Order: sequence, then C-alpha cells, then structure tokens
Amino acid sequence: MRKQQFSATIHAPKEKVWQVLWSEETYPAWTAAFAEGSRAETDGWKQGTTVRFLDGRGSGMISRVAENRPNEFMSFEHLGVIHNGVEDTESEEVKKWKGSKENYYLEERDGNTELKVEMDISEEWKDYFLKTWPRALENIRKLSEK
Repeated sequence: MRKQQFSATIHAPKEKVWQVLWSEETYPAWTAAFAEGSRAETDGWKQGTTVRFLDGRGSGMISRVAENRPNEFMSFEHLGVIHNGVEDTESEEVKKWKGSKENYYLEERDGNTELKVEMDISEEWKDYFLKTWPRALENIRKLSEK
C-alpha cells in the first residue's frame, strides 16, 4: 500500500467545492469518472457513520467517515467491499487493504480552492486511479466553476 496524491486548483470558494463533492445531486456526476451510476448511501456524511460507495450494479465499497470538518477535510477508512449487494469485510482479499484511508483536503487561496485527495493505493489499483482521478477532478472543477 502506498500513498498517492491527486490535486486540482478550482476557481471557486471552498464551500462550493465541498457542496459539489458531497451533495446528493452532484456526487454521482463527478464520480461517474470511476463508474457510471455511482452513488453513495450515507447518513449525511456524519463522522463515525458508515458509507456505501456503489456503482450502477450495486457493487462497491463500504467505508466509515473517519473525520468530517465541513469545507476543510473529509477522511474515509475503507472497511470492505460489496458484491451484488453483499458486504465482505473479512475475506483474505479484503484484509490486504482494510483500514486504508482516502482523504480530501480543501484550502482556499485568493478565491481559488486547492483540492487535494490523498489515498492509500495497492499496486494492482495504481494504474486505474492514475487514469481516473484526473478525470474525476476535472468533473469536480467543471461542476464547481458553474
């Protein structure tokens, strides 16, 4: 597992970027870069609650909101996978990366927001995320600058 960072400068206040990241309306639009039909089942992104990150077929990841500081920082701890609606938090495959983190940092400077995403990535997923995160960040930028 290694930490990988992705970032973008967005010409919008951090409050607008935060809204784009976590609102029910825009979350599926920017995460379509990862999988069409993406959605998140969440209890309002409250710290300590569970989030189910799902694709259009009901598969994805189950995570916990480790920290939520509105308009500044969001952290997820990944707990397992979901295949066809069934959660797996105990298989040997899941244990290899269970507990990995995905962090979102927002810092505003001169009316622009620097969005930095830092995540733990296994070697097998590195190429996928190196290809998809730039597209996701571009989606976030476009939605935020509207």
